[in-house]
Amino acid sequence: MSVGAPVRRVRAYGGQFLLLAVLTLVVTLLISGVPRLVNRLAEQGLRAQLNSEPAARRDISYTTRLEPATSRRTAMGNAAEQFDALAAEMPPPVRSAVTERWYSVETAEARVVGPDLAARNLLVDMGLRAMPDIQGASTLVEGAWPSETYVPDRPIEVALDVDVARKLNLRAGSQLRIGRADDKGRLVDAAPLVVSGLFRPVDRANGIWDGLPQLLQIIEPPGDGMPFILFGVVAQSAFNKRAAAGWPIQSTWRYRLGVDRIDAQKLDELIDGLQVMQRNQPAEVTLTQGVDVPLRAFAAQINAVRTLLAVIAAGVLATLAGLIVLAASLATRRRRSEFALLRARGGGATAGARRSLAESVLVVPIAAVLGWWLGTLVPGAPDPTTPYVIAVTVLVTLALPVATLAVPAGGAARRDLIRVRPSARRLTVEVSLLLLAGLAAVLLRRRGLTLGEVDPLLVSVPVLLAVAAAVLALRAYPWPLLLVSRLAARTRGSVAFLGTARAGRSAVAAPLVVVVLAIGTAAFCAVVAAGVDASRERAAAQIVPADAVIRGERFAPDTIDELGRLPGVRAVTRVLYEDDERLASDEVGTDAFIGQTDVLLVDGSGLDKVARESQVDLSVPTALRTAAPGPGPLPAIVSPAVAADLARAGLGDSAFISVQGQRYEFRVAGTADGFPMLAANANRFVILPWQALPTRNTTPVPTSLLIAGNSLDAEALRVAGDQGQERYQRDGAVTGKERMIGVTVDTRADVRRDLGEGGANGVLAFGFVAGAVGGTVLGLLAIAFTVLAGARARGQVLSRLRTLGLSRRQWRGLLLVELTPLVAVSVLTGALVGAVLPLLLNPVLGLSAFTSGVPVRVAFEPSLVAAVLALGAVALGFAVAVEALNNRRLRLGEVLRLGEES
Repeated sequence: MSVGAPVRRVRAYGGQFLLLAVLTLVVTLLISGVPRLVNRLAEQGLRAQLNSEPAARRDISYTTRLEPATSRRTAMGNAAEQFDALAAEMPPPVRSAVTERWYSVETAEARVVGPDLAARNLLVDMGLRAMPDIQGASTLVEGAWPSETYVPDRPIEVALDVDVARKLNLRAGSQLRIGRADDKGRLVDAAPLVVSGLFRPVDRANGIWDGLPQLLQIIEPPGDGMPFILFGVVAQSAFNKRAAAGWPIQSTWRYRLGVDRIDAQKLDELIDGLQVMQRNQPAEVTLTQGVDVPLRAFAAQINAVRTLLAVIAAGVLATLAGLIVLAASLATRRRRSEFALLRARGGGATAGARRSLAESVLVVPIAAVLGWWLGTLVPGAPDPTTPYVIAVTVLVTLALPVATLAVPAGGAARRDLIRVRPSARRLTVEVSLLLLAGLAAVLLRRRGLTLGEVDPLLVSVPVLLAVAAAVLALRAYPWPLLLVSRLAARTRGSVAFLGTARAGRSAVAAPLVVVVLAIGTAAFCAVVAAGVDASRERAAAQIVPADAVIRGERFAPDTIDELGRLPGVRAVTRVLYEDDERLASDEVGTDAFIGQTDVLLVDGSGLDKVARESQVDLSVPTALRTAAPGPGPLPAIVSPAVAADLARAGLGDSAFISVQGQRYEFRVAGTADGFPMLAANANRFVILPWQALPTRNTTPVPTSLLIAGNSLDAEALRVAGDQGQERYQRDGAVTGKERMIGVTVDTRADVRRDLGEGGANGVLAFGFVAGAVGGTVLGLLAIAFTVLAGARARGQVLSRLRTLGLSRRQWRGLLLVELTPLVAVSVLTGALVGAVLPLLLNPVLGLSAFTSGVPVRVAFEPSLVAAVLALGAVALGFAVAVEALNNRRLRLGEVLRLGEES
């Protein structure tokens, strides 16, 4: 067979082959390009999450105990040797991610005295630290660096940060003595020390300064009569001399992971490597690292989103596969007479298929290569998708020949009749399909999923359920129309009768399945996205059940009144939280031998008011809201685990629990799986009503304050909270005058925004948008195929009816009546599938990683009804427009003369 004949046929049927080529290009573009885009979004999300953390969070630190050196080698030489050895022992994924590293050796803090310190009556302890490369990271401001040349009887030379030195009244040349302070504050084994120079860091963000304790800061005394603490830099030779003299020393090695070195695709390998390091750390050192926490959080999100994307991709690709089958079937149907003539002239049974294969080979591979190439232009790390592209190319190339083989050998058959009693073969296929879909759904719920992996069962379940729903809709589709058609036959006019009769006899099996797949995918994305958004709102309300919360250590009682006077504040209530308390069986504190329990003390009525003022959907239990002072135990809301432990311990429903040193008896007034201000995974807690506490000499002090208001100033709230803590301290309630940590202020709006930003949320949003938009567009395209599949038959009917006097207005009405049931059943079935799929898949998708651990709940969304109605209207208008354009192209006046058939 010459190449010229297939080329001429491709040109003659250019529209049909162009459609097949475009669908092929879209499929291969999605297969090769979408994974790259997802990987890029994942990398960006990982970079954003790591960059939002303090840089020191990415440090892997090894620290020895503070003790005299035992090696005969110099202290610095031994530290340098271990510095390289520890790096070499790291697992390859961890070692390759290290971009910066530092080590240092230091002594314990010792008392320093001198005239400059005495001038300001300062009590100071100083540690000595030797660290290479410090001179390259700083600029000398005054004096000189400590000399590396050891001279006997020379004082220890130390360099200090210029700001630290000036705060302590020190300068270059300050004469000091360093030694151990005895019980009376006198120095023992004192050695002379001189400040040789002052330096300033070139870049304070340089990781060399992140070692703890820091060189650039003074550690403030935690209480009265306690010293300031600072560290100074000494020469390595001087440090070796002190270590040889028996001074206790401590070595620290730090390795920082670079943000650009952490690959989101190999995150599990890096986390596993960190676990291996934790298990195999040397006995003489302590390993400290916190980078696995954000990495695990991101890994949980990316695994969940990849599983979700697998579901969405299955629906989109199955829809595209259906469209390709429809396109091939439509092209074959238009050329049915050609293939029948080929057989009549002596061609074999596969002659038409060979002709179609030659034509497909000229079009499909080129389109596939072009789609694959366009996909490679998408920025992002590639996935091994080439085998899938090749497989798709082969299958699409064979689609047209296989459709040709399905053409009846004896010519055209009527396609406008639906048998009331289906054949045994069709009935067997449909029942088997329904059973397979049900079995797959049950297995999925029973077996669960491995997040992050593309499970064939997960991929097949949504498609099988959509196809099964389409089969059921197809079987039920003709019966209501038959009844309506009989009723329309009794009325005047022919439009309603003819339209419903033709709609009931339409063969819409394959197009209906494709439309249901597409609309089901779009509806699934919309429902899950709405569920995630609503769950984030609940998570934000769980963390901050008000407009803002101030968390601290302890607040003075009048802090509530001070906050109430701030602009915009409408209500304030107090909360006390203590963790890991023990339950007692009696008032003297006899241990009930029940696991440690969190305690939350809330003012029930105040919490209810703040929640209402903040418009938070929070139902405060009646037992907490209405509790009042009185005899007997306090009514409490407990977790089911605590209630079960009380019963198991033989305590009934009551016990004693300590709150800030005071023991209170409580009885179980109800149980709850969770409560605001508690972690989402908290499973052991007791919640007591503050307003019902008995009067005692010592009253509880709040540790958090909830605020409701408009346009709250977070900085003003922070200042008021710090002042409340200072007043509590100033009143003498804190033993030893210990300095309290500053308060933190969180607003519900900020928490909600943080939940929706950063991490893998970009990938999640892309999946939802792509699935919803892609499903809708492909659904409309499938409806267009459905219309085109019966366009010629409708054209013949229209031509005949026009000769009988059917007006243009009646023709439009007939077309509307015929297409409305088809579009309605397709869109509604797809929407129903999309609403049911989240109920089945949500428990195994792991989307709680995006809601701070709060379970994602999907429910009926009223807005979905409006969206379905709008989509149905658009789809119907689109179908009518496609039919009108097609009728103009066909020139309906010529249809009867040409004898064209469907």
